[in-house]
Amino acid sequence: MHLTLILVSGVVSLVVVAAFAERLGLAAPLLLVVVGAGMGFVPGMPAVQVDPEWILAGILPPLLYATAITMPANDFRRNIRAISGLAVLLVVATTLISGLLLHTLVPGLDWPVAFAVGAVISPTDAVAATSVGRRLGLPSRLLTLLEGEGLVNDASALVLLRAAIAAMAASVSIWDITLEFVYSVVLASVIGAVLGQVNVRLRALLDDPVLNTAIALVVPFMAYLPAEELGASGVLAVVVTGVLTGHHGPRFLGAADRLAESTNWRTLAFLLEGTVFLTMGLALKPLIDQVEAEHLSLGDSLLIGLAAAVLVVVVRIAFTAPLVAMLHLGERRAAGARPRLHRLQEGLDNGAFDERLSDHRKQRVQQRLTRAAADVQFQVSQGLGWRSGAVLAWAGMRGAITVAAAQTLPDDTPYRPQLILIAFVVAATTLLVQGLTLPTVIAAAKVPGDDAARLRRDYERLLTEMSRSGQDALTSETRNAADEGRPVDDGVLERVRADSSIRDRTISAESADDLPEEETASADAREQYRSLRLRVIDAQRGTLWAARSDGTYDSAILERVQHALDREELSLQPLGGDLDRD
Repeated sequence: MHLTLILVSGVVSLVVVAAFAERLGLAAPLLLVVVGAGMGFVPGMPAVQVDPEWILAGILPPLLYATAITMPANDFRRNIRAISGLAVLLVVATTLISGLLLHTLVPGLDWPVAFAVGAVISPTDAVAATSVGRRLGLPSRLLTLLEGEGLVNDASALVLLRAAIAAMAASVSIWDITLEFVYSVVLASVIGAVLGQVNVRLRALLDDPVLNTAIALVVPFMAYLPAEELGASGVLAVVVTGVLTGHHGPRFLGAADRLAESTNWRTLAFLLEGTVFLTMGLALKPLIDQVEAEHLSLGDSLLIGLAAAVLVVVVRIAFTAPLVAMLHLGERRAAGARPRLHRLQEGLDNGAFDERLSDHRKQRVQQRLTRAAADVQFQVSQGLGWRSGAVLAWAGMRGAITVAAAQTLPDDTPYRPQLILIAFVVAATTLLVQGLTLPTVIAAAKVPGDDAARLRRDYERLLTEMSRSGQDALTSETRNAADEGRPVDDGVLERVRADSSIRDRTISAESADDLPEEETASADAREQYRSLRLRVIDAQRGTLWAARSDGTYDSAILERVQHALDREELSLQPLGGDLDRD
């Protein structure tokens, strides 16, 4: 009964705080930390002690997976250099520089322990930053960088933390740490890539969305556990699995499965995110109580934490400047590659390579050229200048994972309570100070959002392509039906043709039950309508998948149209029945 009351109260608290934060225009994590800390100091409030493994192994995998499945694979690939810089190089730099500071300020602190805490405070949490950024209209590429960094840097930090803890017990060389890091990343990537492919293909065999959802909920742990057992990064394995699942899901999973998964993971992510930030606030009072009885005073611990918080912010700002310069150089190189790609495309169109390439090879070359041209267009049209760089530099808030990771330090670690409190101060300071001032920074930097006119043109162009493919499929299907002696009713055909034409609107589903009375009088007419509409949707989905593979359209456009197609398909499903999968 007591546990049930806690769970119910917790969920209600999350909903109330999130709703209140939205009315105040704040990111919910900020308010949750404050509320949690306030609750911890209420007289008679029992101390909340959460095993860090519950967060790192129980909450973190599904939380990262929920974000990863919404991360467009093309966007992740196009920004991989910048994401790697932020999630790996910046994490390493922050670990080393923070370790140096802690070794200097904490009396007698060994280097391995100092670097362990440096690794703990190095990863950022993108939840607050992206929630603020979306509300204020930050460009999609900047949001992708923040989310991608948040997905990968936990893995980098935890690998470095593991190496530092190992160095506490035995001598470990830089070479050993490097090899362990490479091994962890490569093996985790392989596990994630294999599971990501197997996941969607096996789930495609299930006809029941309930069973499909049940499997989906354990996929993060199926990636995390074997990777950790093999000494690799379970976090990175989860991320790779999620990104590939999100990319291949539209091709293999049914509409009902995709819509159910989207809703379920959004809900679960909300609950998990709220739990970790509320727990983070609740952890403050017990941490202070532990520190008071130790040798390093509470005041000194708080001051060292503030110094470390300032340092990680400065390191990020210093790192971001050359990163933005590198991105700008990449944009200039991309613009310079346009003429070469144009010449190759002309040669392919004019038959200059016909003697050297088979039809199959020509098709492969055309696909690569199309993708390369789309990548170049992305780099040129969605460049990041100093305005975006300023926001990127300031959006380095730490979160609850920092506090949980700090609590994994061995029990015999010198100054352990103080070090955990220092990590908490870094996380809370960056989260509250940077989180509360980020809207001001965004407004002052005047970061331009996505080009709305370009998005609208691309959206209409995609709808035109899909309408054309749908009408072609309808014509072909009607002709085949006539050849087989089962002609399509003229009224049904006209209704299908009208309903399947995607005009300047989000695709609107019409049910067969909405057919005029003379058409609904025949069960055969209703079945013809559904069959033809599904055939049209299948053709339109094929066009959409080709566009997704080529990367020729913005990910937000693809997701909008994909969601609309899924809803349209579900509207044609008879009650109690399932549609055939793609």
